Amino acid sequence: MPEHPSQKRYPPELKERAVRMVLEIIKEQNGERQGVVGRVAGQLGMGVETLRSWVRQAEIDGGLRPGMTSPESEALKAANKEIRELKRANEILKAASCFFGAELDRQSKK
Repeated sequence: MPEHPSQKRYPPELKERAVRMVLEIIKEQNGERQGVVGRVAGQLGMGVETLRSWVRQAEIDGGLRPGMTSPESEALKAANKEIRELKRANEILKAASCFFGAELDRQSKK
């Protein structure tokens, strides 16, 4: 489900086709990029910035541009999620140890 109500979800096949079209046209034009993304986005009925980000990521994943690859990005997301979960568990354990420590302290003073 999209994160924002205005976000569209495109099928993976369309994404791959659009990126391939852009990269092929750029190659045919000897690296000239001017207006290519806009033309292809218009032909396929999608947002220019959406397609531009897909092309940029495909170039990173293909080693044509520096940046974090998709697998690296996914691994980082997973690691950050695990860190958040562990921090939350740690806070719960701290609260529980304070509670039970105070309870034991009261019992030992009786």
